[in-house]
Amino acid sequence: MVKTGLYFGSFNPIHIGHMAIASFMTEFTALEQLWFVVSPHNPLKEKTSLLKGYHRLEMVRLAIDRDDRFRASDIEFNLPTPSYTIDTLTYLEEKYPEREFLLVMGADGLRTFHKWKHAELIEKKYQRLIYPRPGVDLEQAARLPNVTVVDAPLMEISSSFIRKAIGEGRDVRHLMPERAYNYMREMHFYER
Repeated sequence: MVKTGLYFGSFNPIHIGHMAIASFMTEFTALEQLWFVVSPHNPLKEKTSLLKGYHRLEMVRLAIDRDDRFRASDIEFNLPTPSYTIDTLTYLEEKYPEREFLLVMGADGLRTFHKWKHAELIEKKYQRLIYPRPGVDLEQAARLPNVTVVDAPLMEISSSFIRKAIGEGRDVRHLMPERAYNYMREMHFYER
């Protein structure tokens, strides 16, 4: 079984924090590959300022730029919306029986995990690799079922910070992978 991490997110936009976490997960855990699963719409998040899915997917594709450890996945674009992790996991298991899927999540995602569709089933059936986020008690997180807290670097950068900075006319070129940044600039995303 190929251990494959599923890194779900809006990636609105993808940034160096996402890339650092993805790289850490493939180099310092048992993961052999990591898939960036671009979510059309997270049912627990507002849709305001959310770029169309194909633009966010394209930025992810540009960001991973032929790195064999990573894959950009549009799997949720073909599933009913809003997208639910349990439905995506079920579909992927059927389509890729040779892979063992693990969830890659920020520790802050554990705060709302109980609201996820069939959270108890995901908790029971799937290993969750948790990376640190500011203000989250990692000792408490480590006591949860099927959770491995990884000693990844703490990333305080966020997509919302980048969107706000762009709206203010700030230069964020070094906070995003270069090719994704160039695409975003060409398309004038997040500008006011």
